[in-house]
Amino acid sequence: MRDIADLAGAIARHAPVSGLAGTAVPRLTLIRADRPSEPVPAVYEASLCLIAQGSKRVSLGEQSVVYDAARYLLVSVDLPLVGHVLEASADAPYLCCKIDFDQAALADLIVAEGRVGTRHDLPALAVYPGNPDLIDAACRLVNLLDRPESIAALAPLIEREILYRLLTGPHGAMLRHMASVDSHLSQVSRAIATIRGGFHTQLRIDDIASAAGMSPSSLHAHFKAITRMSPLDYQKQLRLQEARRLMLVAGASAGSAGFAVGYDSPSQFSREYRRLFGAPPRQDIERLQATQDLAVAL
Repeated sequence: MRDIADLAGAIARHAPVSGLAGTAVPRLTLIRADRPSEPVPAVYEASLCLIAQGSKRVSLGEQSVVYDAARYLLVSVDLPLVGHVLEASADAPYLCCKIDFDQAALADLIVAEGRVGTRHDLPALAVYPGNPDLIDAACRLVNLLDRPESIAALAPLIEREILYRLLTGPHGAMLRHMASVDSHLSQVSRAIATIRGGFHTQLRIDDIASAAGMSPSSLHAHFKAITRMSPLDYQKQLRLQEARRLMLVAGASAGSAGFAVGYDSPSQFSREYRRLFGAPPRQDIERLQATQDLAVAL
């Protein structure tokens, strides 16, 4: 059985430079950092994050968790988190693989299992002790990158195994709850999908609540309980993060980036940007270009 050292070697081989590396395996991202980072806000999709080397802190509001090679992170809905690589160096880089959930495959497994999640107090963000079976499966998934002709046939099988391991682990109840159509977690997840699909437009709370199948008051209460912010604050953070990406990756000016994500007022955009990222747009982008911290947000 492959162990954490094998996973570290596979990630290092396919992510040779600092940053995020998309892969030919659907829903698999590799992350590397050669030094600790500053805290960086980012939206994490519902996913499993396995660190093979180094450590990281992620925060949701006042909640903060640390994970490393001995503990993995599980995110049950798309959450606006602040990530901070704690341990990394050129000789021992931070190495992580992120596996986004295939919701259809998860639902299929739950139906086949015949059990339903009923708890409503489950954490949307949590860490759990390392699992040798998960590490072995993740290593096989990453190693498929050495055999691209096998990805289409084998990756779905390995992903399904990983989801099965999660369902039979300490967080199985949470995953069943997440997949239950009428659970608050599932309803908030639908609200998040609606916001993410139109974050640059003027969204009405009634429309978001309708998409989630909730009343506006229930949406506010449960959305804030899970994400630690209101739906409109969530939309604002998405807008600002996308504007940041446009400036850093596409070379957009602050004015054009703000307008592209839905801001009519440059002063309001600059003010809210500084409140979230700690510096005005131009100063923040210059710092990121010098440090590449955005590349290790996940």
